[in-house]
This record gives sequence, structure tokens and C-alpha cells, in this order.
Amino acid sequence: FFGSLVAFDKLRGLMLPDKPVLFPGQQPLNVLLGLTSLGLGVWVVNEPSALMSYGLLVAVGSLLGILLTIPIGGADMPVAIALLNSYSGLAAASTGFVLNNEILIITGSLVGASGLILTRIMCKAMNRSLMNVLLGAIGEENTSVQDADEVYAGKVKSASAEEVAMLLDGARRVVVVPGYGMAVAQAQHQVRDLANLLEGNGTEVEYAIHPVAGRMPGHMNVLLAEADVDYDKLREMDSINPSFEQTDVSLIIGANDIVNPVARTDPSSPIAGMPILDVDKSRTVVVIKRSLSPGFAGIPNPLFAADNTLMLFGDGKQAVLDLIAAVKDT
Repeated sequence: FFGSLVAFDKLRGLMLPDKPVLFPGQQPLNVLLGLTSLGLGVWVVNEPSALMSYGLLVAVGSLLGILLTIPIGGADMPVAIALLNSYSGLAAASTGFVLNNEILIITGSLVGASGLILTRIMCKAMNRSLMNVLLGAIGEENTSVQDADEVYAGKVKSASAEEVAMLLDGARRVVVVPGYGMAVAQAQHQVRDLANLLEGNGTEVEYAIHPVAGRMPGHMNVLLAEADVDYDKLREMDSINPSFEQTDVSLIIGANDIVNPVARTDPSSPIAGMPILDVDKSRTVVVIKRSLSPGFAGIPNPLFAADNTLMLFGDGKQAVLDLIAAVKDT
């Protein structure tokens, strides 16, 4: 429960930072609290009348839930949510055994199993182990990471909506890459309208979905389904990556780490080895973003300074609305 509160706080940006919260001796303390919880659990079973044991178990368990969640960075929150979801299922199943309630046992087992399976799938998609996520490896200071000024200085090319509209009007194939920025701006309906407009002009439009895009499992799928986007147009990472070389324009809306090419090129990067969408192989890349601020991994993205990349700065929804108007006028 308290772990879920921490995850909610990190997602909403209320009190805790998105980056991992780490301190010396954190892991030994977690091990100690875990062993203490087990000991208190044995005490509760052996002496059910000892009310103090219940209070201590709740207190220690709550503290452990907080300390296990705060080292997880914002980029790993989809994995954390899936894992916390599985914990809730296991808790429900355990309650079912205590109460001899078959419905609780069955539903809890289903939720727990599905959560664990989803956690495994997402860890595999990020090329990281579950322990790597839980120990908060992403977001720590890394002295080998390039400075943002070194990456961007004099290389970033800004474009207007009219310039991007001319590119889209002449494109035969466009791939939309939605990210958390689209979710924040609630721009999914406008993105659908832009895609419909381009398709009306004879352009092939597809959506590239990264498994950990957004803040929760399936975040982009849910948003695009809400906007009535045809499910057949949603392409998973493995199936769409080979086609980026034949893509005229990749339109990135609020995505960062999931399209960062340093995951492939820099072994010392915090996201090294993480599978990404190969948008940099497109003929032209257009990035809609408020600024050049880093993603949750805290590192600059060389894609934004690439020769074939144009930046359209602004709010996601307003930028797409400007594109729609510009395409209609083209």
C-alpha cells in the first residue's frame, strides 16, 4: 500500500523526485527490515493475542514498502506498477486462504500471476533484470555521460509548423511515435485527426509503440484506443523497427529515452542495451517537445541534434493543432 503511494507520488510529481532516491546502507537496511517482517509474521502466527505484534508488523512492512519503491526512477515506474499490482493479487490470494474464500484465492492468483508475467515482459523489453530495476540503477549520476551543451550546441534545428506540414504533405509513409508528452498534453485526439488528414491525402500512417512508453504498462495503447485509433495501425517495437529505413517522416510526440540512440552506441550510458525505436534511421525525424530537457534517465538525446532531425518546440496538443491547420493550408 505505502509502496503504491510512493509510486503515485512519483508519477504525479508531488513531493518525491522522479529520479531514484538513494542513501548509504539502503540495501542492507531493506534486508534487515525484510527479515524483521518475517520474524514479526511468525510472532503473529504463534501468538495471535499479542496485539503489539500486529502494529509492529504493519509499521515495519509500511517502511519496507516505501524503501523498496523510492530507489525506482520514473523511467522504471511502468515496471514498478506492474510489480505492485502483482503484490496486491498475492495479498488478496493470501487473504482468501485465511478466510477460506475460493473467489479471493482465484482472483488474487490471476492478478498476481498476470502482474508478474507483465513485469517479466517489460523488464525483457528494457533489457534489464528485475533486481536492476529494484536497486535503482537508472537515474544515478554517471560521470561518463556527455554534457547537454556538448551534444546540442549549435546543432539543433528548429522548424515551424508550416515547414513540418510541407514535409508531411510530401511524405508517402509517416510513423507517429507517441510518448509521455502526448499523455501530459492529452493530444491523442488531435494526433488521430492529423493522421486521418494525412491518410486522406494518400499517406500511409502507422504508430510505433514502445512497451515502456509513458508511465504505466500499455499507456500509449490505452490513449490511442480512447481516441478510436484503429488497433491494426499500432505496431510494436520489434515489428516496426525494420521499416524505419523506408519511412519518410517519423513524428515523435513527447518521447525521449525510448528513441535515444546512445542505448545502441554508448556502452557506458545508463540506458545502454535498452531496446529503442530506431527512428534515427528514418529519412526525416520531427520531434514535438517543450524543450531539450532530458528524459527520466537524465541524459541528453543526440537524436535531437542529428542532421535529419527537426525540432518543433511547444505544447504537444497545440503543436499538433498547428500542424493540422498548416497541412490543410498546404
